[in-house]
Amino acid sequence: MKFVVLQKSSLIKFLVVNLVTAIVIAVCFFSGSAVVWQNKTTRKIPIYSVETEEKVVALSFDAAWGADKTLGILDVLTSYDIKANFFAVGFWVEKHGDTLKVLHDSGRMEIGTHSNTHPYMSKLSKDNIRLELKASCDLIEQVTGVKPELFRAPYGDYSDTLLIEAESLGLYTIQWDVDSLDWKGLSANDIAVRVLEKADNGSIILMHNDGEHTLEALPLIIEGLKNRGFTFKTIGEMIYRDNFTVSHDGTQIRS
Repeated sequence: MKFVVLQKSSLIKFLVVNLVTAIVIAVCFFSGSAVVWQNKTTRKIPIYSVETEEKVVALSFDAAWGADKTLGILDVLTSYDIKANFFAVGFWVEKHGDTLKVLHDSGRMEIGTHSNTHPYMSKLSKDNIRLELKASCDLIEQVTGVKPELFRAPYGDYSDTLLIEAESLGLYTIQWDVDSLDWKGLSANDIAVRVLEKADNGSIILMHNDGEHTLEALPLIIEGLKNRGFTFKTIGEMIYRDNFTVSHDGTQIRS
C-alpha cells in the first residue's frame, strides 16, 4: 500500500485555498452577487445590449420628472428620420399624457414603462412589484392604445423576483450599456463624447427626456454615430424575442 505524504506547506496551502473558495461562495450566495464564479451567474440578468454584427444602436430616454425638452427631442429625431425609445413613469404619464400621445402618434418613439412611482423595486414585495408594473402599463395603454412590452427599472435596480414578475406580465426588462450621464449636468460636448466613446454594435444608450443639455447633445450624438457607420433601431426592433440567452454582462445572445 502506498501512502501519499503531503508536506506541511502543501497541506496548509491546500487548506487555505479551500477556505477562501468556501468564503467566496458563501459571500456570493448571501449577497446575491450577479457574477460569482468564472463569469457565470445564478441570478437572472436584464438585457443591457444585443449581440449583433450589424452596426446598429438604440437611443432611449427615461422620463420621470419634467417635460420641457421632450417635444424638442422628438423634433431632432424627426429631422434625422430615426426612432428611439421612451420609458415613462406612471405619475409622469398622469401629468403629461398629452405629450406621451404626441410621442406615440409620431411613430418615432417606442413607449415602455419605467415603473409607476419610481421606487427601488428590488426592495418591494412580489405583490407590490406587480402593482407597479400593471398600474404603469395600464396608464400607458390608456393614453397610447398599446400595451408596453419593455420595462426599465428605476435606478437600474433589480432582483430575480422583479425580472420574473416582469416576464410573467409579458415585459422584457431593459437596462443599458452606454450611460450618457446627462442627468449630472455635463456639457453637451461631454455627453456626446461619452456616448461616442462607448457605443458599439447592439448598444442601448441611456439618456433622459429633461436633462439639462440632452437636447443640445442629441444632434452631436446622432451625427457622430452616423459618421461611424451606425444606424438606429428601437430596442423592440433590436432585441431577440425568443430563443436567446443573456450573458453575465447583460449581452442578449441568440441561442
